[in-house]
This record gives sequence, C-alpha cells and structure tokens, in this order.
Amino acid sequence: MNEHDLKHLIEATLLAAGRPVTSDQLLELFDERERPTSEELRAALDLLAAEYESRGIELIEVASGWRVQVRARCADVVSRLWQERPSRYSRALLETLALIAYRQPITRSEIEEIRGVSISSTIMRTLQERNWIRVVGHREVPGHPELLGTTREFLDYFGLKSLDQLPTLAELRDVETIGVQLELPGGEMPTEVLEVEATSEVASDDADVAVDAAPEDADDSASPSLVASADDGDAPHRLTDPEL
Repeated sequence: MNEHDLKHLIEATLLAAGRPVTSDQLLELFDERERPTSEELRAALDLLAAEYESRGIELIEVASGWRVQVRARCADVVSRLWQERPSRYSRALLETLALIAYRQPITRSEIEEIRGVSISSTIMRTLQERNWIRVVGHREVPGHPELLGTTREFLDYFGLKSLDQLPTLAELRDVETIGVQLELPGGEMPTEVLEVEATSEVASDDADVAVDAAPEDADDSASPSLVASADDGDAPHRLTDPEL
C-alpha cells in the first residue's frame, strides 16, 4: 500500500469514527499482510496534517488518540449549526478545575483552604458529570479524604495530549493568584478561553454557581467578569462529532 492510499484510509477512518483513534487502533484495521509499520503510519499522519495546514480543519493528537477537528478560527461560524447556547461555567467552578489540574492529586479540603471558601456540591457534581475529574487515591490522614485528579476526557476536551501541555506556572502572569489559561481544541487563536483568577472577595460558591442558572436574556454585566463559555457536551467545532 502506498503512502497516499494509506493517508486516504486514515482520513476516512478518523472522519467516520466520531472519536479520537489511537495509532494502535489504526494499525489493527489492516490485515496482517497489508498492515503498515508504525513509521509508515506516522509518515502518513504527518502528510495528512501537512495537507490540512491551509484548510479549515486540522489533525491533532490528544490523550485518547488522533482526531480531525475544525480550526479555532472557523469555530465561531461552524458553531451556529447548533441552536442551543453554550454553557457558561462560573468562576468558582473554573478555579476549582484549575487547582485540580495544576496541583493534583489534591483533596477537596485543600482546595477549600486555598480558595478560602467551601466548594459547592453542584460544582463537584458538574465536574464529575463532565468526567473531567476522578478520584485517584486517598490521603493517608485521619478520614482518608479522596485525592482528586483530572481525566483523559479533560485532556481531550481541551485539545491536550498530556498535562505537560498545560501552560507552566512561569508563563502565568501572577502565580500567587492562580491565573490559568487553557485553550480549547483548535490551537493558535482560541475562540473561547478558560481564564481563572482567584479572588479574596468571593463570598460563597453558591453565588457563582447561580451564573449557570441565569436566564438567556440576562444582562451580561451581572455576571462575573472572568467567565468562560464552553460547549454543552463535546465541543461542536470538532469535525468528528457524530452530529456533523
């Protein structure tokens, strides 16, 4: 099988899969006689990625494998295919997620100590329902509190292959305020940025959680100044979404 045929088969597979596909899974698609080597597969993937450079889609590798997705610069227009409004996550939820991502494994009480406020059960439930966090163990102290960490789905959603791709603390403008910036799938110029800053004036998580329940026609000025928009469910600008 020549390189171009292999490239076309990979492209068709990724478009049809509706989810990330690993290199091993791609290799398993072929009969043993026709199966390419790992080097040949990688060369075909590189060729496909190069062809997409000038197009509105791109090939990236995330934690769960390879996927084809719409570039960030096209996401705003493409997202209009969906009628529902993106979910808006409160500052409290994003601060909690940022602490788990950067300081994992971490307990709930440690997060509350850093933020200076109790975590709403709604926040923890939302993060667990999104499958962005998981219990990775228990702290060897009285009560054996759960240790929390991020999941593969967290990495996939934000277009990351590993936690090493998170911005380093040195890149953050103010380490002491836990400023965190994560790019959604897509790359260079994200259309949606998750930006978190801790604040000493947060009264309670319940007030922040109320942002998610605000009516659609509510005045944006009533919302916290640092709020991220994210898609309800899988990011719609992902070309491998089954609904596309």
